[in-house]
Amino acid sequence: MKNILTVGIAGGSGSGKTTLTHVIAQRFPNHTTILNHDDYYKAHDSLTYEERAALNYDEPDAFDNDLFCEHLQKLRRGHDIDCPVYDYSEHNRTAETRRLPARPLILVDGILILSDPNICSLLDLRVFVDTDADIRILRRLARDVAERGRTIDSVIDQYQTTVKPMHEKYVEPSKHMANIIVPEGGENPVAADMITSYIRECLGI
Repeated sequence: MKNILTVGIAGGSGSGKTTLTHVIAQRFPNHTTILNHDDYYKAHDSLTYEERAALNYDEPDAFDNDLFCEHLQKLRRGHDIDCPVYDYSEHNRTAETRRLPARPLILVDGILILSDPNICSLLDLRVFVDTDADIRILRRLARDVAERGRTIDSVIDQYQTTVKPMHEKYVEPSKHMANIIVPEGGENPVAADMITSYIRECLGI
């Protein structure tokens, strides 16, 4: 594959980065692979559920970034990968993998992808979605309860103990690594159009 473009879309939890990722992907059907950083949370098979639930999942060390970079490099070279599958309800990686094909456009989605220099070096375009904290917590609360089987109390406790402080320590400073800062993520059609135009120009599709 001659031309492969990697676009990283970062931002706080609930910022709208995943919505923006899917908006862009829908504009390039059959040309896009989405690589989710969340799938690369480290496995903790030796821990109990309670111990896994108490871990900090919002710091860089929570991720297997060595494997993530290895897989992203393979996709950039035109090779398919077997991506790990993470189970949010169990706070652990499953034994399954998911085949991801190498395609011209690789969209990389994750809250901390711009905080890691090695990941940044593998991204041709770096986007940061910037959304107010009150909107982010409401979106996270609705998502985690509806989609991940969490209780309201557990979501609020996690937000106060790890999500908010880690956002301030790692996520917010990482936006200085971005080429483009997008307010409101998927709710910003002008920004989506600009990113789409850049991708079309780079890939000729």
